[in-house]
Amino acid sequence: PAAVGARVRELRRAAGLRACQVAEAAGMARSNYARLEAGRHRPSLATLARAAAALRVPVAELLRAAG
Repeated sequence: PAAVGARVRELRRAAGLRACQVAEAAGMARSNYARLEAGRHRPSLATLARAAAALRVPVAELLRAAG
């Protein structure tokens, strides 16, 4: 979960978006999105799909190694 969260954060920052913007676009509570980025829970595939759609990247991009 930590690696996925770091990758989500990296992609969000690269897109020039704020966390609240991605959370809203993904239909997620800000607190849940914050937990996703922090790697504090293992996201479901549905959650990853919503985050990927909000970031306009394929789900597989969220699973690539950060960096």
